[in-house]
Amino acid sequence: MGEVKVTHPPTSSAAPPAPGRPPVPAPAPVQAPVQAPAPVAAPPRRTAFAEGVDRLRAAATTEPGRLRFIGAVLALLVVVFGAVAAWQESERAAAADDVLHSSQPLSSGAADIYRSLADANTAASSGFLAGGQENADSRDRYEKDIRTAAAGLVTAAAASDPGSPSEATVTKLNKLLPEYKGLIERARTYNRQGYPVGGAYLRYANEKMQKEMLPAAEDLYKKENQRLSSDYGDATPYPWAAIALGVLALAALAWAQHREYRRTNRVLNHGLVAATATAAVVLLWLVVGHAVARAGLDSSYDHGVRSLNVLHDARIASLKARGNENLSLVARGAETIKVGDETYDAYYYDFDRDMKDLGKGLSEAAGLADDQAGSKPVQAAEGNMAAWRKRHTSARSEDEHGNYEKALDLVIGAKGATGECFDAVDTNLKDALAHEQKEFQRSAGDGRDAMTGLPAGAAVLAVLGAAGALLGIGRRLSEYR
Repeated sequence: MGEVKVTHPPTSSAAPPAPGRPPVPAPAPVQAPVQAPAPVAAPPRRTAFAEGVDRLRAAATTEPGRLRFIGAVLALLVVVFGAVAAWQESERAAAADDVLHSSQPLSSGAADIYRSLADANTAASSGFLAGGQENADSRDRYEKDIRTAAAGLVTAAAASDPGSPSEATVTKLNKLLPEYKGLIERARTYNRQGYPVGGAYLRYANEKMQKEMLPAAEDLYKKENQRLSSDYGDATPYPWAAIALGVLALAALAWAQHREYRRTNRVLNHGLVAATATAAVVLLWLVVGHAVARAGLDSSYDHGVRSLNVLHDARIASLKARGNENLSLVARGAETIKVGDETYDAYYYDFDRDMKDLGKGLSEAAGLADDQAGSKPVQAAEGNMAAWRKRHTSARSEDEHGNYEKALDLVIGAKGATGECFDAVDTNLKDALAHEQKEFQRSAGDGRDAMTGLPAGAAVLAVLGAAGALLGIGRRLSEYR
C-alpha cells in the first residue's frame, strides 16, 4: 500500500516546538488567597463588684450565708440607731445649755441695758429738778446706771457675731452713750448757774434717749429674745429619727429571734437577747430622758421666761412714767401734743400711757405667778402703783393751778412724794424678777440635766448591742463548721 500523507494541520493550537529548543511549560493556574479564620472574641471581664454580688447571691442560698447577712444587717441597724440618737441628743443638749448659760442671760442683759438707760434718764431729770440741791444719791444712781449700761454693752458686743444686726445695734449705742452724757453734763452745768437753757439741754438729752437710745436698746432686747426662742426651738423637739430607727432595730431583732426559734426550737439566743436589751434601754432612755428634759425646758419658759419678759416690760414702763413725770415739771408746759381736738402736755400724756402699760403688765405678771413668793411682790407693786397714781393726781392739780413749788415737793419731796411710790414699785419688781430668774434657772437646769450622759450612753450601748448581735449570729454559724 502506498504512504498516506496528512494534508491538514493538527487540531492543536500549540505551535510545535522549534527544533533545537526545549518546550516552554504552561503557566500554573492562579489560585485565590486563603483567608485566615476570624479570631473568636474573648468574653468580657467581669468586675469585682459583679463577682462579689454573685458570691453573695450564691451564699444567700445557704443557711450560713443567710445568717451572715442577717448578722451584718442587725449590727448595722443597732449602730446606726445609736449614732443617730447620740447625734440628735448631743445637739439638743447643746441647745439646752445655750438656753441656760448663753441666750437667756444675754436676753436679761439686754433688758438690763434698757432698764439702766431709762433709769439713768429718770435719775438725771430728778437731779435737775433739785437744781443746786441735787443730793449725792441721785447723782450716784445716775452714774451707776451709766456704768451698768456700758458694762452690758461690752458683754453684748462680745456675744454678738461679727457683722450681725446685734453688733450694729451695740455699736450705735456705744456711740450715742457719750453724746447723751455730754448733754446731761451741760444741762447740769447751766442749771446750777441758773440759766434756763439747761432745761433745753435736758429735754434734748431726753429726746435722744427716748427716740434713739431706748429704741436701739429695745431692738437689741428683741434680737436676744429671738436667739433665746431659737435655742428653745432646737432643744425641745423630740428626736423622731432616732426613735424610728430604735423601733426598727427592735423589730428586726425580734424577727431574727423568732426566725431562729422556728428553725431550732431554741427559745433564747443570748447574743440577740443582749442586743435587744441594749437597744430597748437606749430607746427607753431616749424617750423618757427627752420627755423629762422637754418638760423642764417648757416649764422654764412658761414660768420663767414669760414672767421675766412681762416683768421687764413693766419695770421699763414704770421708769418711763417716772421720767415723763419729772420732765413735765422741767418743761412746764413747753411741750404739747394734740390728740384729736384736744391739746395735752406731752409729758403728762406719755405718763398716763406708761402707767396704763404698767398696770397691764402687773396684771399679767400676777396671772403668770405660780406661787406665793412670785405673786407677793407683784401684788405689792400694784398697791404702790395705786398710791403713785393718787399722789400724781394731786401733784398735777397743783401744777395746773400754778403752784409749781407745791407740785415739785409732791414729786421729789422727802416724804409723801411720788418718788417714794416709784422707788417702792421698782423694788417690788426687782424682787419679782429675782424670784422668776431663780425659777427659770431651776427648771432649765433640770431640763438640761435630764439629757446629761445620754449621747455618750447611747453610743456605748449601741456598740455593745451590735457586738451582741454579731456574737449571737456567730454562735449559730459555729454549728455549721
